Parts: sequence; C-alpha cells; structure tokens
Amino acid sequence: MMILWTALLLCSPTAFAQEYSLRDLYAEAVKNSEKIKYAEENLYIAKMGKEKAWAVLMPRVTAFGTYNRFSEKKYGDPPAYGNVLIQPNESGNWGVRADESFSLSIRELDALKISGQLISKSEFDLESTKSDFIFFVATAYYDALKAKKALEIAAANVERLTQYRYFVEKRLKVGEVTRTALLRADGELSGAQSDYLRATNAFQLARAALVRVTGIEENFRLREEAPDFSAVDAFDRLRQTAFQMRPDLKSYDVQIQVSERQVKYARGAFWPYVGFFAIYNGADQNPATSTLNRESVLAGVSLNFPFFEGGLRVAELKEARSRERQARLAYDDLKKNVDIEIRGAWLDLETQRGTLKFLEDQLVFAHDNYNAVLRQYQNGLATSLDVMDANTLLLTSERNTVDALYGCQLAHLRVRKSSGTLLRFVQEGY
Repeated sequence: MMILWTALLLCSPTAFAQEYSLRDLYAEAVKNSEKIKYAEENLYIAKMGKEKAWAVLMPRVTAFGTYNRFSEKKYGDPPAYGNVLIQPNESGNWGVRADESFSLSIRELDALKISGQLISKSEFDLESTKSDFIFFVATAYYDALKAKKALEIAAANVERLTQYRYFVEKRLKVGEVTRTALLRADGELSGAQSDYLRATNAFQLARAALVRVTGIEENFRLREEAPDFSAVDAFDRLRQTAFQMRPDLKSYDVQIQVSERQVKYARGAFWPYVGFFAIYNGADQNPATSTLNRESVLAGVSLNFPFFEGGLRVAELKEARSRERQARLAYDDLKKNVDIEIRGAWLDLETQRGTLKFLEDQLVFAHDNYNAVLRQYQNGLATSLDVMDANTLLLTSERNTVDALYGCQLAHLRVRKSSGTLLRFVQEGY
C-alpha cells in the first residue's frame, strides 16, 4: 500500500494548488505564449505597412531655412556696377515646400491595396498559429493525464506483485511451492518497481512540459473533463469545411491575390511619373538692397519618364510573375496536403473509437481473469506462471486502454484542427 499512497501523493498536489481544465489551459497558454505574441507582432507590422502606404499618397511638406554670415560686405567696382551692394554682412532665407508625385498608372493605389491584403494574410496566419498552438497545448495536457494514469497503473502493479510475493512466500513455508517461485516473484516485483520509477520521472517531465507550454505555476492540479465530441461530420463534409474554414488555406489564397496585385504594381513602373510642387520662400539680408525679393510663392509641375534603366523594370516584372506562379503552386500543394491530413485524422479517429471499445471490454475481462487466477493460486489450483500471465494481460490492458482513451480525445481535436474549426470550437466552448 505504501507505493500506491506515494503515487497518489505525486499525482495529487496540495489542495491549495490551482486547478485547470483543458479550456483554462488554453486561455493561459494563449495569454503567455511567445509564439502567439510573435504572430501578433507580425500583424502589427502589417498594419504599419498600410500606414506607410497611406503616407506615400499624402503630399510631402518640408520647411527649410538658412542663415549666412559673411566676413565683410562688398560693393561692385565702378563704372560697371557703380556703388551696388553685391555681398551683405549677413543674409537668410526660409520657406515651406510641398511636393506630390505619382505614377500615371496609379501604382501607389496598388501598393495600398497590397498592404491591406497583407493585413488580412497576417490575421489568417495568427489564427493558424493559435490553432496549431492550441492543439499543442491539448497534446501536452493529455500527455500529463496519460503519465498520471501510467504512474497509478505502475503503482497498482507493484501492489499486486507485492501481494503475490506474500502469497508465494506463505506457500513456500508450508512446502507447496519451490524456492524458484519466490525468486520469480522477486524478479517480477523488481521489474515492476523499475517501471514505477520510470513512470514517476515521466510524470514529472510531462508536468514540466505542460508548465513550459502554458506558463502556469509548477504546483497545479488538472481537472479531467469529457468534452462532447459526438458531433463529428462525415469525411466529405469535413473536407468541404476545411476548404472553407482553414486559416492557412485562406492565407495562401490571399497570397495569390497579393502576388497578382504585385504584378500589376511592377507593370506600372513602365508609366511616366507626374510631380507637383508649391513653394513659399522668404528672404532677408543686412544691409538690404533695393532689389531684394523678401517673399515669393511659386508652383510647378514636372513629368518624368525613365525609358532606360538597364532592364531593371523588366526583371522586376518577370520576378513578380514568377512569385505569382509560386503562390498558386503553393496553394494547390497545401490543398492536396490538407485533403490527406483530414483523411488521416478522420481514419485515426475511427480507429481509436473502435479500439477503445474493444480495449475496455478486454480490461474488464483481464480484471476478472486476474482475480480468478489469484484465488485459484491461493487454493493451489493455479501455477505461478498462470498468475504472471494474468498480471501481464491486466497490465497491458490497463496501459492500452489509457492510451486509447486519451488518444481518442486527442484524435477528435486533430479532426477539428484539420477541418479548421478547432479555434472556434475552443472559443465557443464544448
């Protein structure tokens, strides 16, 4: 009983420890995750890209001013200049200039639309990152629960073999069995204690991994829940849902739109550029001359048409077209992979469901068989080998049932993730 009590203490932290359900872990993990924050920064960068695109459309206004201090004032030599001041003691000018330029192809609007599309792409990427991370959290959660059950199973196995060794020792004293039976019992018990030690360390490691993923405190308790996974669509329906809902597919689709717009943007470089400017200029000098223009305002327009730049624009256009082809190929490839992923997740779920039902039945039979064989052994109607076989069957059944139980729940979440509905499923509750 000592081993079993120790396992229970390891699996059950203090009553003051915070208890977390799977949904609680989702909330904590999303709040503390560096990966989520990294994706959020990408979204922020995309939004700043749109601000930059807007800035290009706005007129550029600059203020300027200069002050000059000369070593001496100079006058023109007669008779050419008479007594005309040509260099004052000091002078200065200042003003404000406004400039606006754009391509006749209006490619600046294409850049603005591209920046908006990149925001949408970053939003889908963030959603995809959250979905992947939530599934990662669920995997760590079920690994911790599985490690806890494995520790309890290992402790129960030690207790069973300890009890069996007591029966063997008791029968050895009355001469009903040989010493080899006791040695066999000792060997099996030592192996069970070794398994218990490995299970203890695996349990501690699984808890540490869960703390790392979610950012929760080390002293915690897990509340095991049974979410309602009954409403799982058929395979064809899941595939249609995935093509409509998966954020990574949406992100690749937006990337195609961006690449198409980038081709148009690169083609716009072949058009002329028009520029407008307006300037206010003020000036002063000491001593002032009669011809000094103290204030002036002017405006103008310019046309710039680069007709040769060494083939740069042609290369940029070809590069944009190549990136468009790449985006389409990447989308088609992902779509095919999504189809295989959904098929694999759905078949895995069906396998786990069927396996779990059979393993639960096997576990009931294994329990009854072990208890019956142990009673027969106590009455001298069964051998040590019969007890070991029954215990091995029970131990294997317990482990396989636990693996199938949590594997089935994780398979449900994998189907949700593959169909693109995991994030909504978590947010709306289950």
